[in-house]
Amino acid sequence: MAISDIPGLSALRASMQWHQQRQHLLAENVSNADTPNYQARDLVRPDAEALGKGARPPLTMVRTDPGHIGFSAGDTSFALDRKASFETRPTGNAVSLDDEMLKVASNQMDYQAATSLYTRSLGLLKTAIGKR
Repeated sequence: MAISDIPGLSALRASMQWHQQRQHLLAENVSNADTPNYQARDLVRPDAEALGKGARPPLTMVRTDPGHIGFSAGDTSFALDRKASFETRPTGNAVSLDDEMLKVASNQMDYQAATSLYTRSLGLLKTAIGKR
């Protein structure tokens, strides 16, 4: 069994990827704080069960009848949060630096927790196989 097949580690790895992508979006929001008509963006937090499914092979559906609709489950990107901001300046900019910095700090703490858990899990696996 490969390490990538372990659901717990797969979920932590997907969580870290989500936090990295969110950090990128939050940094864009902060850098565009003075850009006219810029709307702040954020990511929807995926549930833990969806994060754990990242290591499993994609589900393939079989079309038993030509009238059935096709389906593919190959999209691995995270969904954008489409909530509008409550605070908009006269220039049309909807970035609140206070809110964005709070989100950045929270995201950083969550990312550090996920990396710490991932590192400790790998350490336990190394101990279990006698490599530590």
